Amino acid sequence: MTYLLALDQGTSSTRSIVFDRQGRIVGLAQREFTQHYPQPGWVEHDPLEIWQTQRDTIGEAIHRAGIAARDIRAIGITNQRETTVVWDRRTGEPIHRAIVWQDRRAEPTCAELRAQGLEPEILNRTGLRIDAYFSATKLKWILDHVPGARARAEAGELLFGTVDSWLIWQLTGGRHHLTDVSNAARTMLMDVHRNAWDPDLLDRLDVPARMMPRILPSSADYGATDPQLLGHAVPICGVAGDQQSALFGQACFRPGMAKNTYGTGCFMLMHTGERFQVSGNGLVTTSAAQPDARPAYALEGSIFVGGAVVQWLRDGLRAFVRSSDIEELARSVPDSGGVMFVPAFTGLGAPWWDPDARGTITGLTRGTTMAHIARAALESIAYQSAALLQAMGRDAQAAGAAPLRELRVDGGACVNDLLMQFQADLLGIPVLRPTMVETTAQGAAFLAGLQAGVYADLQELESLWRVERRFEPAMPRDQAAGRLAEWDHAIRQACAR
Repeated sequence: MTYLLALDQGTSSTRSIVFDRQGRIVGLAQREFTQHYPQPGWVEHDPLEIWQTQRDTIGEAIHRAGIAARDIRAIGITNQRETTVVWDRRTGEPIHRAIVWQDRRAEPTCAELRAQGLEPEILNRTGLRIDAYFSATKLKWILDHVPGARARAEAGELLFGTVDSWLIWQLTGGRHHLTDVSNAARTMLMDVHRNAWDPDLLDRLDVPARMMPRILPSSADYGATDPQLLGHAVPICGVAGDQQSALFGQACFRPGMAKNTYGTGCFMLMHTGERFQVSGNGLVTTSAAQPDARPAYALEGSIFVGGAVVQWLRDGLRAFVRSSDIEELARSVPDSGGVMFVPAFTGLGAPWWDPDARGTITGLTRGTTMAHIARAALESIAYQSAALLQAMGRDAQAAGAAPLRELRVDGGACVNDLLMQFQADLLGIPVLRPTMVETTAQGAAFLAGLQAGVYADLQELESLWRVERRFEPAMPRDQAAGRLAEWDHAIRQACAR
C-alpha cells in the first residue's frame, strides 16, 4: 500500500492525516493549541507550540494508521496563511509570537501605504489590496517593535516565514528555508506575475531580502524530514496555503470552478486559469496551488468570521455546550424572526474591506430568543458567502466568462445541512458537498502525491472526487433577493461608525 501524510496546521488546531492512494483517511490526530489575545484586535500563536502539536499529531496519526514512517511515500503541508513567524537562523528560536492572520495591529501602517497612493501598484503586482490581513505589515511590525530585530535581520541572523516555512524548517532540522507560491502570494510581497519576491515592495516596507524563503511550485522537492524525527527520512513533496489546497482537493482545476471553505473564517475561491485578473468588485487575485512552473490564478473572497461566530455563541454567550448543537437550536424556530447578525468582530473582509466595522445584531424584539439569534448567526455565514459569489459573478461577467453553475463546499461547518440548504437557496445554484470534506488536507496529499509519482496527472485526481450530497435551491428567487436586500441593510448599519 502507498500512503501520504498531510500536515494540516490550522488557526485553532493542528492535525495530521494519513491518506491511502484512493484518498481515504486511514489515520488522523488533532490537537488544539492556545490562542493569545494580548490586546483588543491582536491575535498571536506560540510557534513552538504549533511545532510541538504538529510533532505530536504526526506520531499519533501514523500509529492510528497502523503503519511505520517508512510506509509513507511523501508528506504534504497545508497551513493557515498570512500568519507571520520570525526566528533565529542559528538557534531556530522565534523572536516573537506568531502574528495571526486575524490580527489587526498593522492597520496604521496600511493606512500610511494607502495615503501614499500605493494601492493600485500593490494590487497590480501582488493581486492583493493593502490590508493588515496579509503578512507584509505584520513582518514590518515585528522588525519595528522587537528590540534589535531590524539590525539582526539586516545582518542575516533572522528568517521570516509563514507557517509552512516554519514547519519545513523544523521538519528538515533547519536545512531548508522554503515556501510555495500559494503561500508567498499571501504576503503582499510577491510579484504574482513572476512568482518572485518584489524588490521594490521589500524596500518600501524595509524588509531585508535575505530573510525571505525561496519560492517553489506547490508540487516540488522540499527536502526530507530529519531522520531522527520519525526514524526514517520522508520526502516533503507538496505545500499549499489552506484555501488553495482546498481548491485543489476539490478538484477545481479548470477556470470557472469554485469552492467555499466554512472554517473559522470562510474563503471562496474561483479558479481563473493562467489569466491574471484584477477584481473590480472587492475580491483579491491570488496564486492557486501550482503543480508545476506554469502560472495559475484564482479570485478569492475572505470572510474573517465564519464558523468563529458559532464559537463565540458557545464560549462567549454560553448558548450551547458543543458547536454541533447550534443546528438543533436553530431548527427549533422556522426562521430568524427578522433578526440579522453581522459578525464583524474584526472588521469586514471581502467584498466590503471595512476594518472599522463592528458586529451588530438587528431586528430584536421582545419575542426574540436565543434560537433566533443562533439561526441568524448561521445564516450570517451564508449571507457573507453569497456576497462573495455575487462579486465573483460580476467579475466573471466582466471577463466574458460563463456564470458559476455550482459551488463545491468543505470545512467543518459544511456538515450543517441547515446552513448548506440556506446557502443553496440564497445562491440559486446547487451546493455540492463531497464525500471527503477534509479537502484542505487532501489537497496537500494530492500535491505531494503528484511530485512523488503516486498519481499520474490531474485527470487521475479528478476521478477520486465524489459527491456525498447535492443541495438544490428551493427558495423562490424573489424571496432570496428580498433576504439579500435585508442583509445589505444590516451591513450598512455595521459599517456606519
